[in-house]
Amino acid sequence: MTIGYPDLRDSGAVGTIYRQNPSQERCVNTATMTEAILEFPDNRLLIDLCGEYDRNLTDIESRTGVQILRRGNQLAIHGEPEAQAEATEVLRALYERLEQGREVGSGEIDRQFRLHDDEQDQSPGQLEMFGGGKVEIKTRKKLVEPRTDAQKAYVRSLFENELAFGIGPAGTGKTYLAVAVGVNMLITGAVDKIILSRPAVEAGEKLGYLPGDMKDKVDPYMQPLYDALNDFLPGKQLAKMIEEKTVEIAPLAFMRGRTLSNAFVVLDEAQNATSMQMKMFLTRLGEGSRMVITGDRTQIDLPRGVPSGLADAERLLNMIPNISFNYFTGKDVVRHPLVAAIIEAYEKDAEKVG
Repeated sequence: MTIGYPDLRDSGAVGTIYRQNPSQERCVNTATMTEAILEFPDNRLLIDLCGEYDRNLTDIESRTGVQILRRGNQLAIHGEPEAQAEATEVLRALYERLEQGREVGSGEIDRQFRLHDDEQDQSPGQLEMFGGGKVEIKTRKKLVEPRTDAQKAYVRSLFENELAFGIGPAGTGKTYLAVAVGVNMLITGAVDKIILSRPAVEAGEKLGYLPGDMKDKVDPYMQPLYDALNDFLPGKQLAKMIEEKTVEIAPLAFMRGRTLSNAFVVLDEAQNATSMQMKMFLTRLGEGSRMVITGDRTQIDLPRGVPSGLADAERLLNMIPNISFNYFTGKDVVRHPLVAAIIEAYEKDAEKVG
């Protein structure tokens, strides 16, 4: 029996030719195997698409189980139709990025696969919620694009709401994306300053009396916020902004008594704020300001018996209009793949104990 395939499917800049696998008649187990040929008009962009030593193709092969062979300005994809279609879709999307002058690397490949998986899982109603074009955050050093639909929804809520919560496990981009949006709003003039804060709570360790002045004592707690800012702003410019108080990084306790107007304000590690601290911080919101609260309910470092202010805020504020709550899961982890596996293992163990 011969299975027919269209000779050509036009997809704009990249055409796909489907041919029957020659081994089909020799091996029953490969009856569903086909070859798809993607043709690319610009050979220079194809080199960038393949990556150094074809590492991008190797990444796609490992994720889909297909085999990709390069033939001149064509890529031949061998595999099961479903896997082949997924690889084809990802390759097309990545090539379109290159045509727009954007880079393609492991992060962009990961993003395309995550968005493809999310589209398969979402209902039509949910897909409409995530529609409306690309979600991008422009900063001075880079263009930041959410990698999952949960991240896309989160970024949109940061732009649309004056108060937004990002709640979920480590590595899901809660703080990173919030700081990126803050930098974007600062350089576009939507706000006059950025204020980043964290509770200075030890993560199960007794650090003792740290040397130096007050800044030296609290900076170790604030280092993740400095790291995020350094990703989006040139070093000299960031140093000047910190000196001029355009960018301010301070412990949560330093927020008492202030009114934060025309500012983008982020409270990170909010699960370690007490109920009174959370109330104090939320009531600092002033005219023209945006506030973001991020936290992970599974990593509370408060003394035993002290309730988390993040949990109280969820319970008390979830019905108030113009306050958004955005939740992440292990599927949204964008750090090393092992991080997602570790988080999943802890979540399963917590379910058993519960």
